[in-house]
Amino acid sequence: MTGFKNFILRGNLVELAVAFIMAGAFASVVTATVGLIMDLIGKVGGTPNFSTYVWHGISIGVWLTAVISFVIIAAVVYFFIVVPYTAAKERYFPSPEPGTPEDVKLLEEIRDLLAAQQGRSTPGV
Repeated sequence: MTGFKNFILRGNLVELAVAFIMAGAFASVVTATVGLIMDLIGKVGGTPNFSTYVWHGISIGVWLTAVISFVIIAAVVYFFIVVPYTAAKERYFPSPEPGTPEDVKLLEEIRDLLAAQQGRSTPGV
């Protein structure tokens, strides 16, 4: 029973479950946005469904519709999710200043003290 409790309470499992649920809920938003953009394309250049398009006897319409939908989905995800998320993350949780991390400084200090105890004057040698 302890093993099961540890499995359920493991942080990554809960985070993954929340991410999966949120992704499923957000999929409808992305699908609706793609539908809106496809309708706008249809207003400008005709029907946005290329399923019946045949080029030199080859039915490429379904593939063409899928490629256009994929590009629109990628653009929606990038410009409406990734860019704002990255900006908000950097604003509220800025990246640490470049430099030597504290644990590395501590290790260098220990190294220097050990070198001084052994009589070496040059640290790191």
